[in-house]
Amino acid sequence: MPEIARVRPAEDADERGTLTGLLDFLRSTVELKFAGLTDEQAHARPVHPSALTPGGIVKHLTGVERFWFAIDFAGLDVDWPWTEQDPHGCFPLDAGDTVDRLLASYRAECARSREITAAASLDDRARSEGMTFTLRYALAHLIEETARHVGHLDLLRESTDGAVGE
Repeated sequence: MPEIARVRPAEDADERGTLTGLLDFLRSTVELKFAGLTDEQAHARPVHPSALTPGGIVKHLTGVERFWFAIDFAGLDVDWPWTEQDPHGCFPLDAGDTVDRLLASYRAECARSREITAAASLDDRARSEGMTFTLRYALAHLIEETARHVGHLDLLRESTDGAVGE
């Protein structure tokens, strides 16, 4: 497994550097919170009655990256991240969703998102039909979405194996 580099964003960066730096910092935090769990722990529901699992959160964030950047913003013809039974990506896991597979998928989707955002202006608009948001909005939304789920991962990880921090 590759080393997880978590770098605090520059506090005096321009707008693009601030937005992408914050999002990359949060993406690395997701990886740190999830790496090191066993597959059994990744599927566990340690906070009852919640159905949230660490693996479900990482799988959901992978879909969110694809949905916002590849599908809606870039208009790419890629697989839809969720099923008809779960049209909003509400965190279900499959038996084959191992920690390694989920982390690899998340990393790959984040890498594609970085390529898409690096090639566009913050003022560029989404290309998917009916979408009008700018890249600036998409980055800000992903910062909010990722940060919210990092908080969930904090709680789930601590409840699972006591790991805190970072």
